[in-house]
Amino acid sequence: MREISAVSDAEAISDCYRRHAPAVRTFLRRLVSPQDVEDVLQVVFADVWRSRERYDPARSQAAWVFLIARRRAVDHLRVRRVCTVPLEAVAEAGTPHEQAADDRLADRDRVRAALAQLSLAQRQVIELAYYGELTQQEIAERLRVPLGTVKARTSRGLHKLSALLSEAA
Repeated sequence: MREISAVSDAEAISDCYRRHAPAVRTFLRRLVSPQDVEDVLQVVFADVWRSRERYDPARSQAAWVFLIARRRAVDHLRVRRVCTVPLEAVAEAGTPHEQAADDRLADRDRVRAALAQLSLAQRQVIELAYYGELTQQEIAERLRVPLGTVKARTSRGLHKLSALLSEAA
């Protein structure tokens, strides 16, 4: 918040919301589904309110708010329900719903084949992030490598994966 000398906490959080909510909303639109943006935004600013004592006025308020927003978006994405396809549906494909299941299985196979073409280091960080649902910091700790290395491997791996999947399509 701003300096909380003469300004109440409520006024400070209102000011913070007015200044940062539009940019945080735009940021969240890139991470969560459109119908969930407002819910996650509300959770972000509730978290800002709860953790207001931990904010260091010597540091960037925007960076602090965006860090909270990123964490809440990741939390939101982690609790999503993953669509699974029963094996019976695959065995008797024929209806449009079952054909869509076949398409998802074909996509999964293309992704697995493309992942197999990545370097071990790139494949490892991508699998830990997407299948293991770990953050980049958690991956760095698990692999005992610097965070920057994890970020670089992820970025390069995703670019290569994108190119490989484009070729396969």
